[in-house]
Amino acid sequence: MRVGIIGAGAAGLAAAYELVKQGHYAAVYERAPFLGGQASTFDVGGARLEKGYHHWFTSDTDIVELTEEIGLGDRIRWIDSTVGTLVDGRIYDFVTPIDLLKFTAMSLPDRIRLGLATLYLQRQKDFRKYEDITADEWLRRHVGRSGYDVFWGPMMRGKFGEEHYRDVGMAWVWGKIQTRVKSRSKSMIKEKLGYPIGSFGEVFDVLAERVREMGGEVHTGAAVERVEVVDNRACGLHVALEGEDSRFLEFDAVLATTPSYIFPALVPPMPQDYLARLTDVSYMAAVLIVLILDRPLTDVYWLNVSDRSIPFVAVIEHTNLIEPEHYGGKHIVYLSNYLTTDSPFYRMTHEELLDEYLPHLRKINSEFDASWIEESYHHRVGAAQPIIGPRYSERIPSHRTPFEGLYLANTTQIYPEDRGTNYSVRMGREVAEMIVGDSMG
Repeated sequence: MRVGIIGAGAAGLAAAYELVKQGHYAAVYERAPFLGGQASTFDVGGARLEKGYHHWFTSDTDIVELTEEIGLGDRIRWIDSTVGTLVDGRIYDFVTPIDLLKFTAMSLPDRIRLGLATLYLQRQKDFRKYEDITADEWLRRHVGRSGYDVFWGPMMRGKFGEEHYRDVGMAWVWGKIQTRVKSRSKSMIKEKLGYPIGSFGEVFDVLAERVREMGGEVHTGAAVERVEVVDNRACGLHVALEGEDSRFLEFDAVLATTPSYIFPALVPPMPQDYLARLTDVSYMAAVLIVLILDRPLTDVYWLNVSDRSIPFVAVIEHTNLIEPEHYGGKHIVYLSNYLTTDSPFYRMTHEELLDEYLPHLRKINSEFDASWIEESYHHRVGAAQPIIGPRYSERIPSHRTPFEGLYLANTTQIYPEDRGTNYSVRMGREVAEMIVGDSMG
């Protein structure tokens, strides 16, 4: 069968690979001039780097196995992670239970309560018991006022903004905690994170090449204008390849991997009940400033910023995970923020954001000076984080859309896990299997 795929991110490329591996024809069309979607890369110091920070957990078996399958297994590195939390100008290590006991930003009884609540969540295996309650309500009730105000509250506000942090379902937090637990050693002392040396971009480039080698196609700079639907069945795509006029391409099935708010514009009017499931989910955008420094800023990989007077939510020092020698000896720091697209910070220019952000770096390292910066970059991701509310399992859109032969696979359909390249790969391959199965009746 012939399958047209909209989007060359992790899900789209994984689906194409699965289809061509089974002997079918798949063609992928990506509007952007690059592969990888939200895990796309740019050049830094003679190497490639993700526009937004990425890593794997040891539980991310789907993308790790795929990376090995396409011949890049020797590129994967597993490294002990370092995590900190910034409170009142002090960085606290936050990896082990001992670190929690040393977290003097809270009283000892409050630390114990926070630790017990976290341990309890780690041992819960059924997300459904958290489906009916918001994270805000559950966390306030179980970690106490101090645990919420100092730790969880700032993180939730930083991730979802003042507008949406109260809307997030507790099942989302459960999923995040389960992912971290699965990446820890049996002693629960150390967390291992994975990264493909050469970048995620190399993984997607080789994956696309494998698709082409097996008879498929992968196009960038290819704008899909609409899905052709006749007698309630998807039969092809109207695509403008780079430098060409739009033309109709016939397919037996179509898979869209676009965000939910884009999908309705590509198809004829849909039944209201399915459309409501798409429009029910909002997204937070991500804004990243990437600093290339001549020296390290901190000694931790991941720094949560609990001080909400600081206008970014996390500092990810990539070269505290992957050695600076891979980037010409430079030190790479991401300043991460999650915002609504109408936020002033989302609309700021690169220079305006630097002016806002740089004074706050001295709260992280009092010796920081702007002269440390050799280069800086600014990236935006419009649909970075779906806002998943309570009882979402009742509202999740089906991969099978109301039009026969038309399928949807995006980050709003990853549940109860949070979005990530691993789950996108898993979803892409599963939907490819679904497409093949449906075609066989």
